[in-house]
Amino acid sequence: MTKVKEVAKYLIFAYERQTSSQFENSELKLQKLMYLIQRESLCLTGEVMFDTKFEGWKQGPVIPELRFYFENDYEVLNSIEDSNLSSQEMYIINNVIAQYGMYESWYLANLTHEESSWLNSRRGLNKNEHGCNYLSVDDIKNDAKKIRQYDYIFDMYLDEFEDVEEDNYV
Repeated sequence: MTKVKEVAKYLIFAYERQTSSQFENSELKLQKLMYLIQRESLCLTGEVMFDTKFEGWKQGPVIPELRFYFENDYEVLNSIEDSNLSSQEMYIINNVIAQYGMYESWYLANLTHEESSWLNSRRGLNKNEHGCNYLSVDDIKNDAKKIRQYDYIFDMYLDEFEDVEEDNYV
């Protein structure tokens, strides 16, 4: 199984565990959360989580390999021990779920439409054209620089940790 499919498999498992609800086999939501996972990985580690490229489709970033994922490739992950992902990768995925998992698919699609990486991949296309230009990793890195880093374990943004430390030592 490819790395991107391992990430998708764990994403669905962790989503259902964290939210106590079914993922509902929404390919649109899967695709947008995968983009946010890649962006979060670049934000927190400076590295991509997977090498698979996103294309700038009209509904936002899409990984063609995950098209029809639920119909063709999805396998249920029964436990964390069955995953081949590192604890750091799982942390990043869990972080994205905590920040964005509660949103509907179309909200996430609209959110990705504000990303410069997607906008740059759509240059020269009108809003109804499908498009298949790749999103640049450098553009996703630039998008990652604009987000506020979050820690789902402490339910705090990382810049708030400085405030907590200052309060305890004053």
